[in-house]
Amino acid sequence: MECLECGEKIIGRSDKKFCNDACRNAYNNKQNKDSTNLMRNVNNKLRKNYRILMELNTDGKAKIAKSRMDGLGFDFDYFTNLKVYKNGSEYRFIYDYGYKFLEEDFVLIVRNQA
Repeated sequence: MECLECGEKIIGRSDKKFCNDACRNAYNNKQNKDSTNLMRNVNNKLRKNYRILMELNTDGKAKIAKSRMDGLGFDFDYFTNLKVYKNGSEYRFIYDYGYKFLEEDFVLIVRNQA
């Protein structure tokens, strides 16, 4: 049997697919490259958004100009969940920090303390 990564002859168990850990890791990294890159990029955007919300909301609630958030690199397309309350208020959350759009291009940032 030959290693799926490098083609070397495999010595050992009959169900072995790789000659060593380096080949196994290289093979699996190649297989998962596209999905891993996508997930890494999304997680980086969520992490950046979370950090921005945390820095802007130091008192549990903050009213901030949307343009200020834009200037800090906040990406409004990325959030972890959407919550619509009975009164119709729509909050977008990134984990425990949420925000809703207000009139005149302002954003209300809140922290949901569980």
